[in-house]
Amino acid sequence: MTAREHELRVLVVAPTGRDGPMICDLLAGNGVAGVWSGTSEMARTELNAGAGAIVLAEEVLTLPEIAAWATQIVEQPSWSDLPLLLLTVAGAVSAENRRKSLARQPLGNLVLLERPVRPETLISTVEAALRSRRRQYQVRDFMAERLVAEEALRKVEKLAVAARLAASFSHEINNPLASVTNLLYLIGGSSSLDQTQKYAEIASRELARVSEMVTQNLRFYKEPIKPVAVEIIPVMNAALNLYQARLTNAGISIERDFRECSPILGAVGELRQLILNLIANAFDAIGHDGSLKIRIADARERKNGSRPGVRVTVGDTGRGIRPEIRNSLFEPFVSTKENTGTGLGLWVSSEIVRRHGGTIQVKSRTYPPFTGTVFSVFLPSHPSWIPFRQFGEAHDCQCQNLLLRA
Repeated sequence: MTAREHELRVLVVAPTGRDGPMICDLLAGNGVAGVWSGTSEMARTELNAGAGAIVLAEEVLTLPEIAAWATQIVEQPSWSDLPLLLLTVAGAVSAENRRKSLARQPLGNLVLLERPVRPETLISTVEAALRSRRRQYQVRDFMAERLVAEEALRKVEKLAVAARLAASFSHEINNPLASVTNLLYLIGGSSSLDQTQKYAEIASRELARVSEMVTQNLRFYKEPIKPVAVEIIPVMNAALNLYQARLTNAGISIERDFRECSPILGAVGELRQLILNLIANAFDAIGHDGSLKIRIADARERKNGSRPGVRVTVGDTGRGIRPEIRNSLFEPFVSTKENTGTGLGLWVSSEIVRRHGGTIQVKSRTYPPFTGTVFSVFLPSHPSWIPFRQFGEAHDCQCQNLLLRA
């Protein structure tokens, strides 16, 4: 039996009489694989290998058994809502029946079938349950494919960030190396020991600058991905140092408003990627002769004033973001840079912010005399940490509803 066949089989739990074998024979005659289990424990073991639905005899469901089934059902993945068909005894509504109904609520997706059940009714109910289960498997497969695709997109954007870093690093390192080259030439032509020593000291300082930049660049790749206490201001300063030469050459001034603020719990490499994306976007938007305004300060979340954290605001005097793309700005492949961007930077940035339990907002103006864009990022001090592999699970129910309506 293949994995998919396991996933669509029906587990039958009817330990007394001939109900179990008869139901399995009936299912087999209608092209449905059935597995008869003499006990609930056997059925729960089979369930680990996959099932499309479960048929349970009411007499099986003692209170301990209800608790055992409820525990296994609660542990289902978010896409799963396993159908349970309960073979019950017909009777008038009574206090005992209401008590049993309340006790069975933890079982979730439960359908009652009164005995004696007509074969046509049983088959029709099982087929409806299996159709629902197939939809759930479609949701699962869709989610798995989406997570693989998102991980691939994140890798693409990481490569793009690395390319931007390499370009900035090249600009930054070129100036001190050119100075060292000129100083070595002057040392070669110098006839004075004092002058030679002076040139050598300057060359040593320039090489120290190169060493510091190389160390910062290596730190970007070697920092742990696990959450640690992060000081945002040093991360911002390191990112600005990498862009300093390019910003200066483009005539872009930097206005810093850095106030003493508390550390936050986060991944340093991811936060640096977020900040580099914001700076790179501002640089590209300004082009030449503008200003970049950055503010970092302790803050409380605007929608929930009880959460303390740090707010990072990055504003530019660029051309602004067109209104027609503003609402979809944080979706994949939406770019403000026409043909020069990947369209992934802000999507990845929003994912990093969400992973850190924060929020990101944007305001922009495209009409003179004032144009420009402001990104505001709130990062809580102590977020509930979300591993990257769980991205998308927050929207599992939305995806499931979308597919079920299709």
